Order: sequence, then C-alpha cells, then structure tokens
Amino acid sequence: MRLWVQVHTWTSLISMVFMLMLCLTGLPLIFHEEISHYLEDEISAPAMPPGTPVLPLDRLIASARQQLPDQHVMFVAVKQAEPVVVVAMSPTAIPVPGQFHRLTVDTRTGAILGEEAPHQDVMDVILRIHRDMFTGLPGELFLGLMGLIFAASIVSGIVVYWPFMRRLQFGTVRDRSARLKWLDLHNLLGIVTVSWALAVGVTGTINTLAVPLFDLWRAQTLPALLAPYQGKPLAEAKSVEAAVAAVRAALPDRLVASVTMPTTARFGSPQHLIVWTKGRTPFTARMFTPVLVDAQDSTKMVAPGLAWYLRALQVSRPLHFGDYGGLPLKIIWALLDVITIIVLCSGLYLWVAKRRGSRRKVAAVVASGAPAVVSP
Repeated sequence: MRLWVQVHTWTSLISMVFMLMLCLTGLPLIFHEEISHYLEDEISAPAMPPGTPVLPLDRLIASARQQLPDQHVMFVAVKQAEPVVVVAMSPTAIPVPGQFHRLTVDTRTGAILGEEAPHQDVMDVILRIHRDMFTGLPGELFLGLMGLIFAASIVSGIVVYWPFMRRLQFGTVRDRSARLKWLDLHNLLGIVTVSWALAVGVTGTINTLAVPLFDLWRAQTLPALLAPYQGKPLAEAKSVEAAVAAVRAALPDRLVASVTMPTTARFGSPQHLIVWTKGRTPFTARMFTPVLVDAQDSTKMVAPGLAWYLRALQVSRPLHFGDYGGLPLKIIWALLDVITIIVLCSGLYLWVAKRRGSRRKVAAVVASGAPAVVSP
C-alpha cells in the first residue's frame, strides 16, 4: 500500500499542471460551437421558400472559379445545417499555407456569399493550447504521455481509496481539520468522477496520435491503390456532381461531408476525387470514410477500409469532447470537468499540507532534542 501511495502521489504531481491546463482549456471547448456562433459573424444563406432546388456542385464550383479565376480548387465542404458549400482554393495545385481562399457559395442560387477571413479567434487559440501548446506534433505526443501518467494516477488512486472506503461510510466528510476535510472531499469527488476522468484521459491520449496514425494508414493503404497513377498529370474532374451522386447511391446511409479535388498533395490523388462521407447520427457524424472516385468515370469507385486504430480514433473524439448528445450532455461534461479541476487542486493542496506538517514535526522534534524519524 505504501508503494501504491507513492505511485499515486508522483504520477499525480507529474501530470498535475498539464491536466489542470487541459481541464481549464477544455471547459470552453465543450461549448465551442455556441461560443463561436456568439463571437463570430458567420456567413449564412438568405431565407428562401422551403424546398427550393439546389444547383449541381459543378455549377457552384464554376461560380467560385469565376470569382477567383487564377486559383486552383482544392476541396469543397458541404454544409449540412445550411444550404451552402465552402469552396477552398489555392494559388497552386499543392496548397500553400496561409494562402487559402474559402468562398461560401449559396447552393440554390450559386451566389458568392462571402469569403472566410483567415484569422485565429479566441477559440482557435484555446484549441491550439489544448491540443499541442503551440509546439505541433511533439507537443501533442507530450500531452499524450501526460494523459497516460494521469491514467496511472487514477488507477493507483482507486487502489489507495479501496481500504479507505472500508473504514468509512461512503460520502463521509470529516471536519476535524481543514486537511482532513479536503482529504475526504478529494477522495469522494475523485471516486465519483473516476470513470469519466479515465475515459476522457484515455481518449485524449488516443487523439494525440491522430497524425502518426493517419500517416501510418496512408503509407500502408494508398501506395498500392495509387501506384498505377503515379507520375501522371492532374486529371480534370469530368463531373463532381456525378461522383457525389454515385457515392450517395452506393452508401445511402451516409452523408457527403467534403470532396477533395485531384491533387499531388499528400492527402489526395492525381487521378481521383476523394469523397469523404460521415454517419448521420450525432455520434457517427465524426466517423469519416473516404471513397476514391475516378475523375473521368464516376462508376469506378474504391473505398479503402479504415484500419481499426483509425476507427478507435474516430470513436474517441466524440467521447472526449462530449458533443454527440447536444447541450444537456455538454453541461454534464462541463460539470464533471469542474469537479476534476477541484480534485486536481485539492490533491496539490493535500501534498503541500502534508509536506508542511512533516516539516513542523521535524522542527518540534529537533526543538525537544529527541531523535527524529520521518517517513519520506
């Protein structure tokens, strides 16, 4: 038990600062959609009679090209909540960072409603801090390691709490001293939120592996599929609308999220349209499946299956952010997040209080002239 106490103490202390940062930044991220909608002036489509027919995607892309004739179309994002699409364009066939143009096009009229300004708002900054602390992939992997250490502190905390629970009735908070009171609250709140904290910590660790896992899948799957097309010039898509219609017919239970145009960039194919589909439910809406459609013949399709580790990654995202059950679940996630912050802060207070108590005992023993025996 002394060993488990030491494991719990030091794993908690090592991960404490970073977990506290993640909890504090994660709290507003739970409501990122609501906050962004309040802070930003979103481009929205004008009101029109229900059932107004929409134009083919090729017409919408042509409208964007008329606006920026010297730009290359990289991808088209299909909005589900509003009758608009976002056409992303770049000066070259390989996207140039910081030089993207994102035009919002009305799907019913083909009118250009505006261009998304390339800026970082408050939520983008908070997300970068939460994701990688502005250090890129090394920061993500480091936070993933902290997540594993945090999971170890939770497991060791359960072991330490087990004999404690047998001595006291569940929910007991003794108030003989401030330290004892906070110890009981720390144990009580910790055991109440243990399942949620462990789930969020583990899924957060999985999320930090998104880039290397996707690169691994791409290296294992795409070279064999794209080998016959290597070195060939970029194909001009014959009909984006036909490709999307073919995918919708083949996968009627899924929604089309975006279409990547033929490209030589690392995420695309020079001879294919990549149609990204997602599930229809709030939970499966984060589970994406790519379908490669021949740019010249939409009847030729291939859907490379995602590896199990990418499916695990996709499942972990809604569980981590709690955004698959609407506002009620977000409120529950926020309350659990606040309780976890209290557990982390109370754990730090208990460690400091214990160290101060040990120093006072040593001082008292030294003052009395008796030999001191102090446990580490």
